[in-house]
Amino acid sequence: MSLVEVEKVIIVEGKSDKKKVLHVLAEQIEIICTNGTISLSKMDELIDELYLKDVYILVDSDDAGDRLRKQFKREFPEASHLYIDKTYREVATAPDQHIASVLLSANIDVNAKYL
Repeated sequence: MSLVEVEKVIIVEGKSDKKKVLHVLAEQIEIICTNGTISLSKMDELIDELYLKDVYILVDSDDAGDRLRKQFKREFPEASHLYIDKTYREVATAPDQHIASVLLSANIDVNAKYL
């Protein structure tokens, strides 16, 4: 019996968030941008596409991020939620070391120089 490798996916709000996360990663992970909002039909497509993958939600610690997070919790409860410290508010502006520690806490490989 062969083992199927589970792919990891991180969902972020914007391109600057994606760039920040890619900067600290040490493993190949798909990163999907919602561009701040996501329609119900797009959410359904995502859920179908991401079935059997490890999905992580990493959004800003602000009102828009909270709304998006609530939508994912409601529509895609299997996803794991990663949180940045509220003092940084945005994924894109949080220090690399903070993003790395958040990702590492979810067993996602990060570049050791950010630890």
